[in-house]
Amino acid sequence: METRAPYVLIGSFVLAAILAVFGFVYWLSNTGGIGPRTNYHVQFQGPVPGLLVGAGVLFNGIRVGEVTQLGLAPDNPRFVNATISVATATPVRSDTRVGLEFQGLTGVPVVTLEGGAIVAKSGEPVTLIAEAGAGQSMTQAARDALRRVDTVLQDNSGPLKDTIANFKTFSDGLARNTGKVDGILAGLEKMTGGGAPAQKVTYDLHIPQNLGPAGKTLSASLAIPEPSAVAMLQTQRMLFAPVGDRPGFADFLWADSIPKLVQARLIDSFENYDIAHAPLRASDLGQADYQLLIDIRRFRIVTEGEARVEIGLSARIVDKNGKVVASRLVETSEKLDKVEPAASVAAFDAAFARIAKELIGWTVQAV
Repeated sequence: METRAPYVLIGSFVLAAILAVFGFVYWLSNTGGIGPRTNYHVQFQGPVPGLLVGAGVLFNGIRVGEVTQLGLAPDNPRFVNATISVATATPVRSDTRVGLEFQGLTGVPVVTLEGGAIVAKSGEPVTLIAEAGAGQSMTQAARDALRRVDTVLQDNSGPLKDTIANFKTFSDGLARNTGKVDGILAGLEKMTGGGAPAQKVTYDLHIPQNLGPAGKTLSASLAIPEPSAVAMLQTQRMLFAPVGDRPGFADFLWADSIPKLVQARLIDSFENYDIAHAPLRASDLGQADYQLLIDIRRFRIVTEGEARVEIGLSARIVDKNGKVVASRLVETSEKLDKVEPAASVAAFDAAFARIAKELIGWTVQAV
């Protein structure tokens, strides 16, 4: 029995396949793909290197269509006309900005759309004008910039040559006068206080050791507050009369400001006289029976006439009610053979020893 080919079955399968293809295309164009399209005309006012039919169209970074047609403007060959097909739902306006971007390492160009608020009249075709230079790539922009720089250099080659020659002359002059420049800089550094700071030398007052036997002692509690002094005496520097700086004293410092130094050494002197009844600072004692108030009047080196050290104090003993029990001026001076730090400190030590002995004897008798 002869086998008959199933022509009807084969024909039906082919017809069904064709219908499926057409159905898929229809679905892709109207339902599953981008959907209904709208065409817009775009004009680029310059070259569009690399832009091809089928290139993507992005609206705010989202792909909404592609380029369907490219051609030169008949009235101006420098302009390029393009037709883009985008999804109808894309909010393209008559003032939508158009540009050209180059994406990826290979610089594939795509048309970009951004913004827009002016709605075109119904039925009026929308023509979008791209921004000037929209088709210029980074490479082309760099070339144009280098071309402009080259033009500027060519136009100013003479002045540039003269400037370079002047720099060379100036550098040669600096090289020849390096020693002088170093000296000038060193002088400026010294004048402005720059450079490594000089090491300061600190000096202290020495308290008298031999104050004699403590025949009479303090019969009541005594406090010695920090002495008062004018602002000029609130310093650690050596003071001179007449006022001024003296060679060798630039790095001189007392161990503390003059009022605090006098307070500390007076208390030390009372302790050497009678440690058991020695006075304290006002802050170390509650309400003392008496206070020895000191005002520093002079603590300086006098260079006029015979060089000498001068110390002058005014002292008052005040009870807890604020009544002045006793008061006196204590002044002394010490001849100075040489105005230099070590000799000056030795003279201050001798003068202060006499001041301390006199104040201790007077205070003990008054309290």
